[in-house]
Amino acid sequence: MNERPKILVVYYTQTGQLKRIIDHVLTPLEGKADITFEQLVPVTPFPFPWGKQQFYDTMPETVQSTPRAIQPLKVDVNAHFDLVILAYQPWFLSPSQPTAAFLQSEAATRLLKGKPVLTLMGSRNMWLNAQEKVKGYLQKAGANLVGNIVLVDKSPNLISLITILRWAFKGKKEATRFLPQAGVQENEILTSGRFAEPIGRALANKTWEQLHPELLALNAVELIPNLVLLEDNGIKAFRFWAKFISEKGGPGAASRQARVSMYRGLLLVGIFVLTPVTLLSSLIKRNLKKNQLLREVEYYKGIAFRGE
Repeated sequence: MNERPKILVVYYTQTGQLKRIIDHVLTPLEGKADITFEQLVPVTPFPFPWGKQQFYDTMPETVQSTPRAIQPLKVDVNAHFDLVILAYQPWFLSPSQPTAAFLQSEAATRLLKGKPVLTLMGSRNMWLNAQEKVKGYLQKAGANLVGNIVLVDKSPNLISLITILRWAFKGKKEATRFLPQAGVQENEILTSGRFAEPIGRALANKTWEQLHPELLALNAVELIPNLVLLEDNGIKAFRFWAKFISEKGGPGAASRQARVSMYRGLLLVGIFVLTPVTLLSSLIKRNLKKNQLLREVEYYKGIAFRGE
């Protein structure tokens, strides 16, 4: 009798949404694979709902990849797993701090080296730079990225921004008279079990080359071209502000709070101004440099890594 394949799921979630996504993706594999869950736990927890100042004060270290420490893993880092699923959220166009702390650790290197890794995201809509950073960490650890699944909030960009901030600061996810429910749409979560079949097939055959193409055929990654440009502008701004704020001290330092408040005040204005401008510029670029933009879209939908 053949031994069932072993899957390790490493994840961090504040709201529970990502765990629901994980569960729906993996439910069809129950009884066909042994699944171990490893929840990442910060040494000093991040709050939810967030205080506004603390939320924005978290940006510099997130963007600069200097995360808050996490507690030691419970899983045996020398154990055998046929597949590791890394489930995470982007924060400020970067991997969440617990995810980055894990990927930077010696334990992650020992756990991931030589193993196939599937990334799974629950995101507002902008995740490209975060995934590029994760690709870099995985490459450095000697892991083999074999697939990516991204579930996003499909509401218009500005609407999703309003609902996610309401959720983050007030803990209110439900729809209102004028606004939809925050986060990934419920139908997207409920139908995510469709990804289990190609994952199970790859595990059974122990071949991974066709997994991501099969996931893409099931709409595992959908990307609107103007978000490529919007995120490119956004990460440049975040890097500037991260450096500017961190020059005045570390997380929570009183000496940097004036700069955090300045960034906080300008961010939303910038987003509301940049979104329509970027949409217009993307339409222009799609006409003038259509092939270049489409190549960018195809790259980000894939799992190859061109480096930084």
